[in-house]
Amino acid sequence: MPKVLVIIPAHNEEQSIYEVVAWSLKYADVSVTDDGSRDRTAEILRTLQKECREGKHTHSLHVITHERATHIPGGLQDGFKYGVGQGYEFCITMDAGLSHDPNALPSFINFDPSVDVVIGSRQEMENVPLYRKVISRCAALVVNYSLSKSFFDLRGPRLHDCTSGFRRYSRRASDIIALADLKSKAFDFHMEALSLALREGLTAAENPIKYVFSNSSFNSRVLRQAMRFGLHLIATKRSGTRRSH
Repeated sequence: MPKVLVIIPAHNEEQSIYEVVAWSLKYADVSVTDDGSRDRTAEILRTLQKECREGKHTHSLHVITHERATHIPGGLQDGFKYGVGQGYEFCITMDAGLSHDPNALPSFINFDPSVDVVIGSRQEMENVPLYRKVISRCAALVVNYSLSKSFFDLRGPRLHDCTSGFRRYSRRASDIIALADLKSKAFDFHMEALSLALREGLTAAENPIKYVFSNSSFNSRVLRQAMRFGLHLIATKRSGTRRSH
């Protein structure tokens, strides 16, 4: 079995963090970034670490603590830095709020190991508002075009879900993200991480998942940031693929 790390950013997730981490520990080591939580998230994570030391879980839990919230990019990038430093072959990112099913982890772990970025494509969705579906579709069009090889090619790599946060990254992809000077501020991290990897000539594929919409910090400010980042991707399209593997 490959050496796998599950990376989970968490901000005030006391209602779900125990369940998410405990389930994930059945399949792989876990690194949680407690991103400035002010509820019982840190206390629950300490309990889980104690349980790991006592042998109650199959794998180990690492906790990164941010005194102030850095949002998704900072939380995930610190997880990648830890994963790369510890020599993990794959890093899997997922949500702390049960939008992503930890029992789907084996489908990522066992996916073709030659693929650098395995995207959890949300083909079965529950309680997802129409506006979120529209935003995800528009983001996919922008990202695919920004990654195409020609200004006249609108389809690019033909990925269906470019904003899903449930993903598996290879060691090569993890290296790139860990070292990047990130421009993203929130959910646009998922667009940036994908573009960083594919513009370096890495590969991507999609793994069908079920997605359950829950409370979200997505708002008009986050939407504006995502739109700005989409324009940034298009504006930097000329850079194309910098190297091939």
